[in-house]
Amino acid sequence: MIQHNKISDSELRNKIKKGEICFGGNQKLKIYGRLKCSSGKRMKRENRVFFSSENDAKQNGFRPCGHCMKSKYQKWKNGLI
Repeated sequence: MIQHNKISDSELRNKIKKGEICFGGNQKLKIYGRLKCSSGKRMKRENRVFFSSENDAKQNGFRPCGHCMKSKYQKWKNGLI
């Protein structure tokens, strides 16, 4: 897990291009989603974190986003994940 306020913008872009960062999340709400999610783009920088994989997000106690990951969110909500 990488906190957005502890990484430079250029370093962040490089990690995304290299595929080292694939998902973003809200640290306060414990929600993760795709980097292009419109809900995720609106969050404050100090609340945003990044993950290399879904497993990384889940291991840190995050749940799927109900906006950009609807099917996985429904599975999580129904206790299937």
